[in-house]
Amino acid sequence: MVAMLATGRVPDVVFKTRVRDESVGGPNPYRWQDTTTSDLFAGKKVVVFSLPGAFTPTCSSNHLPRYEELYEEFKAHGVDSIICVSVNDAFVMFQWGQKVGAKNVFLLPDGNGEFTRKMGMLVDKSNLGFGMRSWRYSMLVNDGNIEKIFVESDFGDNCPIDPFEVSDADTMMAYIKGTESSGVSEPRLAFVG
Repeated sequence: MVAMLATGRVPDVVFKTRVRDESVGGPNPYRWQDTTTSDLFAGKKVVVFSLPGAFTPTCSSNHLPRYEELYEEFKAHGVDSIICVSVNDAFVMFQWGQKVGAKNVFLLPDGNGEFTRKMGMLVDKSNLGFGMRSWRYSMLVNDGNIEKIFVESDFGDNCPIDPFEVSDADTMMAYIKGTESSGVSEPRLAFVG
């Protein structure tokens, strides 16, 4: 098992993303674009949360929707962007965003799991048929430096449970405000995967 990167800088990675480009034409006007860690974090205050997978129950009913719901409040507290990382490809992340109505949170595909692996958060979820996925965590990043990270308990391969107690939006918001968290909010969406 890899030790978690608890402090320091976010790993240097090139993400394979897709962006809308009307010059492409046709029914699928998107093109591939390399997006670097520097593009995402340099000179910015960013909240990142990572989850096991798009179209999964907790991720779709609470984790992503609550960050989406609190987006303006995060912005009011000096956060430049909110990024959701998952070891899924760009096509899956796009469709998931459409399904749950994500408009403000940037859904970042870590298709090869490189960022997640370098963060020390790549775990085997073969017991669920998922293969290698991200452990659930959140972090506040200032100009590429990890200021605070919240990692769910029971970190490890083939964990029989999916803890969701500290990587939620309310815990991160409480940290930013300097207050105590009231805990994970109730699910925001009824989601059937």
